[in-house]
Amino acid sequence: MKETRTVLVGESEAMSALRGVIELAARSHAKVLILGETGAGKEVVARSIHEQSARRGRPFVAVNCSGIPETLLESELFGHTRGSFTGAYRDKVGLIRQAHGGTLFLDELGEMSLRMQAMLLRFAETGEVHTVGSDTASPPSNVRLITATNRDLRAQIENGAFREDLYYRLNVIQIHVAPLRERPEDVPALLDHFLRIAVDAHGTIAPALTPDAIAALRAYTWPGNVRELRNVTERLALGDWSRPLTASDLPIEVRPTMSPMNSARSTTRAAMHGLTVADDAAPTEFHAHPLVERLFARFAAGENFWSVVHQPFKVRELTRQDLKHLIDAGLRRTCGSYRELLSVFNLPATDYKRFHAFLYQQRCNLPVWAYRHTPRQAMRVSSVSDRRLAVA
Repeated sequence: MKETRTVLVGESEAMSALRGVIELAARSHAKVLILGETGAGKEVVARSIHEQSARRGRPFVAVNCSGIPETLLESELFGHTRGSFTGAYRDKVGLIRQAHGGTLFLDELGEMSLRMQAMLLRFAETGEVHTVGSDTASPPSNVRLITATNRDLRAQIENGAFREDLYYRLNVIQIHVAPLRERPEDVPALLDHFLRIAVDAHGTIAPALTPDAIAALRAYTWPGNVRELRNVTERLALGDWSRPLTASDLPIEVRPTMSPMNSARSTTRAAMHGLTVADDAAPTEFHAHPLVERLFARFAAGENFWSVVHQPFKVRELTRQDLKHLIDAGLRRTCGSYRELLSVFNLPATDYKRFHAFLYQQRCNLPVWAYRHTPRQAMRVSSVSDRRLAVA
């Protein structure tokens, strides 16, 4: 079987510095905390450290802490014994034990509950694994711990949402991954790299890009970072182009600002090549979803996005489609301004990055161009008190 290695693409100053820090971290067994925005490549950094370390022949186990419900996260990490809870039909070795001798990578650390943080602190200090349902702790596991988050952990500590002692226990070597917008010179190299991967996977031919298309890609701010660039690149590869791509052929959210007439022509041309998704475009008629009206009523009463939407979404009381309906309605109110949307959702300006990161993580970051060329639309409301929610 062919061995594959993690590749860090780019020759910018930020990437050169990052490679140096990774090489330094790989020489030791110290814990590493990786900071960076969603999609910036934190897991790639973690894998690179593992592959350059003395543990490279042992397992690398990655866990997304936000992707596993809290009720299951303890069992996933520490394992459980048969009969310890409903559905535990057999003993299960946890991910920590599976990573023995290797590296355990905990992504989205900032989403972990205080209870799980306390359990992680115990493991980080002693290496002991207390299996769910067992009366005694298992022998210590020899695991290197690498964690990552897109949250400001110091701010969470001040708010009482993250344990200060755990922060200092995990923050031995700190690595910051720069967002793609801060290293636009890496965009062409990343584009070539992902194009090769996409055409190999789909059996298509890599399209050539004109200088204006490359310039547009470099000028774009990439709020979804490298992950967004990879997705855009795959869409381009699937287009099976027979000519070089210009800036107007790029997906609508990436293209430079154009006039409405030129944009309409380009959207039609891009759709012929499968470059846009139907649900990304804002419809011309707007019929407010009943759930959206209820959510906006709660915003009007003073509640904010994190309590009204984020928490119910995390426990699956709201679906991704519900979230898209809400963002669609909000962008219609603000003519495509995500910053104005913060005030609509009762969020401070300092929450902009966190809000955007959440939307990109859930693929609910609707492109804004279509909203910016349509008049503000009001939601239909069902009562006199709700009429103040409408935007003329």
